[in-house]
Amino acid sequence: MKRLKRKRLFPFLAISLIICFSLFLTPNPVSAASGGRIGGGSFQTPTLQRTQNYRGYRGDSIKGYGSGYRNYGSSFRGGGIGFPFLLPIFGFGGGGIFGFLILMSIVGVIVNSFKNSSNFSNSSNDAIVSQSANPSKVSLIQFQIGLLASAKEIQVNLRELASSSNTSTSSDLQRVLQDTTLSILRKPELWVYSNIETGTVPFASAESTFNRISITERSKLKAELTSNYSGQITTSLNNKSNPGDADSTSEYIVITILVASKKDLKLKNFANNEIITEALRLLGSISSNDLIALEVIWQPEGEGETLREEELVIQYPNLKHL
Repeated sequence: MKRLKRKRLFPFLAISLIICFSLFLTPNPVSAASGGRIGGGSFQTPTLQRTQNYRGYRGDSIKGYGSGYRNYGSSFRGGGIGFPFLLPIFGFGGGGIFGFLILMSIVGVIVNSFKNSSNFSNSSNDAIVSQSANPSKVSLIQFQIGLLASAKEIQVNLRELASSSNTSTSSDLQRVLQDTTLSILRKPELWVYSNIETGTVPFASAESTFNRISITERSKLKAELTSNYSGQITTSLNNKSNPGDADSTSEYIVITILVASKKDLKLKNFANNEIITEALRLLGSISSNDLIALEVIWQPEGEGETLREEELVIQYPNLKHL
């Protein structure tokens, strides 16, 4: 009986020892690298211009102005979203969280439009609202590229842009976008991975969708050592990590360009140099009038940090090898 118990106990102990050794010997996962950020923009809706369409100068018309104006507030609370807004959802490139977030924003706007449809149907014919300054829809583009670590010149350029650019105006943001795309275009021999995703959302949900995508990408950074957003410049200076060149053993640099534009850009999502070149040229050609918001995020940015292939694949699963 004792021998039988020992025989049963031996496999249990052996398995326990194997599990313990595997826990201690398993290498620690690669920690995320620090990064940098440049951007800005405004989704604020301009003040609506309200005018009254008078039908004549009769006394009853003037008397009726007060009641007509009081009803104005409830007349235009709604705003239906037409069927064409649903169509771009089938054209998102690459899928992933980018397309899902845009889909959720469109669904939210459509639900709100149904809730307010009764108010919209009671609108007065005498009230005219001028909204020509607002686009009916906004195009969101996320361009990501993985470069060989020897592209440190691009890191330096981005760091200099962050320290010297005025990111509080659309014209200066357009210069940041142009300089960033030019830096990448000049190093095609260093392109290794890429991903391009586009989508169109109603103006009402564009800011929240843009911010959610931005938070998703920024969460991949251990810290933002260099930041210039909407005119606020911050640089991390501590003992743990400072902005500077990555370690010589660093394998990759990843750059994300997130754009909100009034212009609908038809970018293809194919992993080849020709498509990347065309996409960068189109992004760089967006005018300041069409550019609503911009965010450029890159990693690594910390002095002596690395971004290895296994970390790149885990954090950026939608990247495609060229």
